[in-house]
Amino acid sequence: MNKYTLAGSLAFVVVILDQLTKIAVRDKMVLWASETIIPGYFNLVHVVNRGAAFGFLNSADISWQRMFFIVVTFAAMGAVALLLKSTSETDRLQVAGLGCILGGAVGNLIDRVLYHEVTDFLDFYIGSYHWPAFNVADIAICIGAFILIISMYRRKK
Repeated sequence: MNKYTLAGSLAFVVVILDQLTKIAVRDKMVLWASETIIPGYFNLVHVVNRGAAFGFLNSADISWQRMFFIVVTFAAMGAVALLLKSTSETDRLQVAGLGCILGGAVGNLIDRVLYHEVTDFLDFYIGSYHWPAFNVADIAICIGAFILIISMYRRKK
């Protein structure tokens, strides 16, 4: 399997998983609902975010953030494509990381284009401290970034 097929396949799987889970949440849970799964640690929630990670620019009174994040996402996708082009065919780790990042970016882009906001539903917390809610696309982006760091570290050796 060449690097483009691998990255594209991973991105495709991420987008499908991301969109299926978001559809399930939108269909089964009322907006702003919360369902306790592990008391004191984990809830399924149905929240939306017009901004980026950690609620950055998540405000209804900012009219330009949707277009801003769409443009930023396309720029990130272009950067991923350039990195993929320059990646060695044998560096499967870097290719996998780029595929995960691409899939996550596309998953959240679909939400921004169709709904003008991103659906988040995983809510981890300890006591009253809550990590910001996130989704499968966010997980893929973080895992992809972590894989890229590992790949770069291994190449330095």
